[in-house]
Order: sequence, then structure tokens, then C-alpha cells
Amino acid sequence: MRRVTGIGGVFMKARDPEGLREWYRRHLGLKLESWGGAILPWNPPEPGQPNGVTIWAVFPDTAEYFAPSTARFMVNYRVSDLAALLEALRSEGCAVDDRTEQTEQGRFGWVMDPEGNRVELWEPPSGSVPA
Repeated sequence: MRRVTGIGGVFMKARDPEGLREWYRRHLGLKLESWGGAILPWNPPEPGQPNGVTIWAVFPDTAEYFAPSTARFMVNYRVSDLAALLEALRSEGCAVDDRTEQTEQGRFGWVMDPEGNRVELWEPPSGSVPA
């Protein structure tokens, strides 16, 4: 079973989310979307994969989305079979979140690494990688 197939997103917390977003826009040229993050397209796509994107986003310090991790960042990894991977991680003794989410962007699950960082796992919808 293939596990991680790529990076789906990079998320970080900031004391001043608007200021940090503006710094990345101004100094690194990220094109910020109306929702406050950036969409970074892949060119060319991976062999056998549709065109896709990696999401970059800044969250406020108070965001609970990374909990129970106290880290200020979280990486979202693309996977091809979320259910099978979560089952494998559980059988290997990993701290897998009981909750999963199904959205129009795909399926999401989470696991904590040994350092206490929350890792987001994302299975895109079949046949596409949404922007």
C-alpha cells in the first residue's frame, strides 16, 4: 500500500495572521486568495496524476484545529486510501484520531507523530485534486 503521495498543504499559526500573510505576499510573492491562504499549483503534475495544488494557510494563535498538538504548524499529506492507511497506523500503535471528515475537497484524518505534532492526512476526491 502506498502511504503518502505528496504534500497537500502547509499550515501555521501566527500571533498576527494578517501581518504574516502580508509578509509572505509582499516578500515571497504568494498570491493570497479571498479566504486568506494561497493555492500553489503543481507544474507539471506527478505522472498519472491530474493537475493539482498545495495549499498554504496561516491560522490565528487561538485556532484549535491543530489540537491536541501544541505545535505552531501542521503538514497535510496527500494519501490514496485514507481508510486503509488509518487502519495500518492504528495496528502499528500510532495515536490516530477517531474522527474523520468527508468534504467536497475529499476525506481527512489525523495522527500524532512521536514528537506531538498533529499530521493531517488527505484523500482527494477520486479522479481530481481540487483547487
